[in-house]
Amino acid sequence: MNEEIKKGTDYTGLIIAAILAPAYLVFYLMGKEEMGRSVFIVLGMTMLAIRVRWDLRNRSWFWAVIVLVLAAHIPLLFLVHWPEGYHGWLPAIGTLPIGLADVLIILGAVHLVEKFIVKSPPPEEM
Repeated sequence: MNEEIKKGTDYTGLIIAAILAPAYLVFYLMGKEEMGRSVFIVLGMTMLAIRVRWDLRNRSWFWAVIVLVLAAHIPLLFLVHWPEGYHGWLPAIGTLPIGLADVLIILGAVHLVEKFIVKSPPPEEM
């Protein structure tokens, strides 16, 4: 008798958007909409990467890697500027490559550190 385990609806995307909306709004109200957009993308992709590797949430090294990655993003937030005079909403498809690259870099950093910190069990002898 196979019984399926019912899982509730995953509201991760909605939660991330609810957390990021005030951050974007602060920059928008300060007149720095392009920086707000950059912060929105960086924080959103970082939260997505955290969600993907949520199984590591109890490891202190995981959070140290996330903090270091976010610290590495700070100079980029000041260097990357969206096109001058662009005051409309940039379509999601336009930011997709940037966000995808960011998530892959974050997940790669986590994987690299995990590879060196987590010891694999010795192979069993036959």
